Amino acid sequence: MRIRTGIALVFLAALTFVAAEDGDSKESVIEQLVVETLVKPETCTITSEMGDTLQIHYTGRLMDGKVIDTSLSREPLVVELGKRSVITGLEQALVGLCEGQKIKATIPAHLAYGKRGFPPTIPGDSTLEFEVEVISLSQQTPWQKLVNDILPLLCLALVPTLLGLVGLYLYNKAQAQPHSKKKSKDKKSKKK
Repeated sequence: MRIRTGIALVFLAALTFVAAEDGDSKESVIEQLVVETLVKPETCTITSEMGDTLQIHYTGRLMDGKVIDTSLSREPLVVELGKRSVITGLEQALVGLCEGQKIKATIPAHLAYGKRGFPPTIPGDSTLEFEVEVISLSQQTPWQKLVNDILPLLCLALVPTLLGLVGLYLYNKAQAQPHSKKKSKDKKSKKK
């Protein structure tokens, strides 16, 4: 398998720079997710979709180059797309990738940790850069699709139905006139 390297393919979003002046210094702020393909396999028959499970190695950096986290010294990170197990921008960048593909994702603050950041490692309003390699890709099985997509909708439909049935039962119970003991005694005394 031959691998093409050095591809500067930007997809998923365009890079937007906004010059913000703070005194005499100028600073560039990235507003949208940028994904650059570094390595892509020659053949790519299956691409990742929401619901698929990926095993990835990653290195996350601040824009000044400071490494904030890496999985290279650990086991690959397992990410099920759509489960929000990673930051939003990284999850979006992982959609449409092939097994063996390497990307560089530049993630704006609003798709990462926002204004709050993740102290002390990640300051607020920080744009992050992740280099990611997809080690393996497992597609969602029909059973997983059923459990993830259809079952929650079915449960949403069942809740109002069950509440309606409980209400109907309570209404019917309230409408049924129970025989009181006084009425029973009156009937017995009339018979004598």
